[in-house]
Amino acid sequence: MVKKMRISKVYTKFGDKGNTMLVGGEVVSKSSDRVESYGEVDELNSALGVACSGNMLEEIKEIINLVQNDLFIVGADLASTKSTKVPRIGKVKINKLEKTIDYYNKKVGPLKEFILPSGSSVGSYLHLARTICRRAERHIVLLGKTEWVNPNVLIYINRLSDLLFVLARHQNKESDEGEVFVNFKK
Repeated sequence: MVKKMRISKVYTKFGDKGNTMLVGGEVVSKSSDRVESYGEVDELNSALGVACSGNMLEEIKEIINLVQNDLFIVGADLASTKSTKVPRIGKVKINKLEKTIDYYNKKVGPLKEFILPSGSSVGSYLHLARTICRRAERHIVLLGKTEWVNPNVLIYINRLSDLLFVLARHQNKESDEGEVFVNFKK
């Protein structure tokens, strides 16, 4: 397990020349695929925080809170090499996402048309988070072509984008805004 660190000083000046330190002490460029990958997961987590600041259904907020905590594990997983002892994303968390997707997918019903990533403000933010999640996924795939990545991280992020889509649909269905369908005739 990673030793808990207390941050007593926000700036260290260590990164002033474009480098950072991975969990475990390896120094890498801030432009490395590994740093890009966990940076995008951090951006996703922040986008979910913005989504939670709106009038989100309480049941969805509880799910997002769990996901945000999981994303810290994903970040630690991505910020470390295979030999570093850190919490890792495993199949239990993936199974939980899949069960949640199945539950909410039944509630919203089958998708019969393409929908715009819009609707309520919270639904729109969840769609935005979904697209950030997909970008993070693409970068994790790129990282995995040259360096070790826990395979469960990629699966978790893939499922998470599906979950965010279904939760956005549910939030919009339960709000006064509803879903907005693509109009291909315009």
